[in-house]
Amino acid sequence: MASHGDDDLAASQTEGYKAGQKKTLEEYQNLDKDDEALNRWKASLGLASGTPLAVDPSDKRKCVITSLALEVEGRSDIVIDLTVPGSLETLKSKPFTIKEGAQFRMKAQFMVQHEVLSGLKYVQVVKRKGIRVSKDEEMLGSYPPNTTEKPIYEKKFNPDEAPSGMIARGKYDALSRFQDDDGHSHLDFSWTFEIAKDWK
Repeated sequence: MASHGDDDLAASQTEGYKAGQKKTLEEYQNLDKDDEALNRWKASLGLASGTPLAVDPSDKRKCVITSLALEVEGRSDIVIDLTVPGSLETLKSKPFTIKEGAQFRMKAQFMVQHEVLSGLKYVQVVKRKGIRVSKDEEMLGSYPPNTTEKPIYEKKFNPDEAPSGMIARGKYDALSRFQDDDGHSHLDFSWTFEIAKDWK
């Protein structure tokens, strides 16, 4: 995991919000069994279906980000397979190009294991020549552990547009974090991209 000395990636906090009391998966499944509305909510989370996937008990991670991708209409996705050793280092050392003014969106694939993951969010800070130019946060949601019916989760982020114009072109450095409601960081990484006049 990358280490960042400053608090650029601290997620915003909603005043008055407190994360709910931790419960086991079994406690959620047995919670108010006769409450129809609550049963629909649990089904929407996937708590009522599928056989839990077998996980390595020595792997204590609650959320495992398996891939990141940049999706642009009419082009093949740029996919980073995070299960490949050295993939995070490649993100930093080999910048990818985004055409100025292009509409794009990021997407992530991930697995949840051991317990319900509450309030997963993505935080990103972009800098150019050491100066922060943007900070974005996106709430990804809450997820139960993966099952045979849902072996992987995929979340598409909100669409975005690359800046355009001669001043916007150039190299940008980004710091990113996947974090939950408990403030636990599941993945921190640095990466680099370039805004250019055209795709390379």
